[in-house]
Amino acid sequence: MKKIWPIALVVASNILYHICAKQAPSDMNAFALLTVTYGVAFIVTLILYFILKRTTGSEGLIVEYRKANWAPFALGFVIIGLEVGWIMAYKAGWQVSMGYIVVTAIVSSILLFVGYFLYKEKIDRNKVIGIALCLIGLVIINL
Repeated sequence: MKKIWPIALVVASNILYHICAKQAPSDMNAFALLTVTYGVAFIVTLILYFILKRTTGSEGLIVEYRKANWAPFALGFVIIGLEVGWIMAYKAGWQVSMGYIVVTAIVSSILLFVGYFLYKEKIDRNKVIGIALCLIGLVIINL
């Protein structure tokens, strides 16, 4: 269960994310929309931090902030790219089912090599076959 619940959370959140992104007002500026989104996210995460800090072993918010390296700051920019990209893709007419399949197949293929080069993860025959099947499936779906 320890390994399953985070993946279940990601799956459920991804599904709800795409429903929300697709339902975002088409006439609303994507960046204005994200100020509302990140405002809610800030408030909720701050509340959760204080509720759960004892269970996570946190030493205090300022102490936690001091532990930050470049990654959380870069992640902020990356998340904006993801959010704006999806909102604009849906505004441009991408279907929820097709857009996600295209992106996931491409990202999975690239992350195979990222894992190999940056994190020394092994690329075995099954992974190569799996990526090939994903790419073949992507071609078939788009025909």
